[in-house]
Amino acid sequence: MSTRIPQEVANAIVDPVVFGEPAKMHEYYTWLRNNIPLGIAEPDGYDPFWVVTRHADILEVSRQNSLFHNGDRPTTIMNKEGERLVRNLTGTPHLVRSLVQMDAPDHPKYRALTQSWFMPQSLRKIEDRVRAIARASVEKFVARGSGTCDFVADVALGYPLHVVMDILGVPPEDEPRMLRLTQELFGAQDPDQARMMNMLEPEQILMMMKATIDDFEAYFKVITDDRRKNPRDDLASVLANATIDGAPMSDFERMSYYIIVATAGHDTTSSSTAGAMGALAEDPAQLDLLKRDPSLIAGLVDEAVRWTTPVKTFMRSATEDTELAGQKIVKDDWLMLCYASGNRDEAVFDEPFKFKADRKQNKHLAFGYGAHLCLGQHLAKMEMRMLFEELIPRLKSVELAGEAKTAQSTFVNGPKTLPIRYEIA
Repeated sequence: MSTRIPQEVANAIVDPVVFGEPAKMHEYYTWLRNNIPLGIAEPDGYDPFWVVTRHADILEVSRQNSLFHNGDRPTTIMNKEGERLVRNLTGTPHLVRSLVQMDAPDHPKYRALTQSWFMPQSLRKIEDRVRAIARASVEKFVARGSGTCDFVADVALGYPLHVVMDILGVPPEDEPRMLRLTQELFGAQDPDQARMMNMLEPEQILMMMKATIDDFEAYFKVITDDRRKNPRDDLASVLANATIDGAPMSDFERMSYYIIVATAGHDTTSSSTAGAMGALAEDPAQLDLLKRDPSLIAGLVDEAVRWTTPVKTFMRSATEDTELAGQKIVKDDWLMLCYASGNRDEAVFDEPFKFKADRKQNKHLAFGYGAHLCLGQHLAKMEMRMLFEELIPRLKSVELAGEAKTAQSTFVNGPKTLPIRYEIA
């Protein structure tokens, strides 16, 4: 069997426009799973890389963190010119160095700084706060009365943002700034979120992203200085005063940590929340099911995360020669883990292209696996569960009121507009 992926498919799986059309993206992924589940792609302008599309193979790579590194090459797919520019700018393959870009021995040390904050026993302490934020968000929605809205803009963006900023220690008046910076960072490939992209040179795009990171850095420097003088019970105080191996964390790595918490902590949850509502709007039977049996809401959350898979791809690089699914992988080979493909794998999921709130044994990969399992997964699921526990009993019906649009990004994406028509119960 040939391991070479046809050029049209190779170009498609790095094209943000394709990722903005989920049905088209999944056509390519389904073809790959059925024909070349582990193949080599060489899109125009890119170094060659392995494309890992099956659930089992993604798990196999994810559980072997010493064999498949995050940090040796770019952790998100980047063309040759982009990688060259980043290396010239930072001396590394990365614009930031957060947990995502780290390997052992650093990764477990940095993860341990905040891990306890995101474990279920710690989250129990903030359940009441999160429930109050969820309730307030739903009350605001209900107060509009039956009608239409853009669920992304009116509910899904603001609610998880407020929860994460509350935990981090960012005041409510600064939340719009954090949202804008997140969209600039994750939405850099999307023409609606970065309107001039098609008119800019690669250097200009990189400098725009660097400017966004600089803006984050300036903001969190003020927070850090404050928390060193006046520590509080928030994550910012933990990061401001953190030490690694007995020495203060570097400014670059502290800033990177703030950025990953302040962006990934809400953006992915927003996408999954909107993904859940989009699925309910398209299939009224799912809403009826949840209204009859609210105990299924936890299942709705996991299914929404599988269905949306906000983090679409991550890259890994081999640290030595090895074998994967019968193919020879050579040291320094680059691999793309296609989580959205793994989450539609027919070998693992019954009717993978059907949204089922009552799906049993939902072994999705959307939070990753192994040492890099998403730090905030328990918080994300709690936020979504509480929102839908408050919202679903108040909804009589919901349907699409126009075309939903998906963000164009090969890394993190989800619904960017979701017009719905709804009746309040």
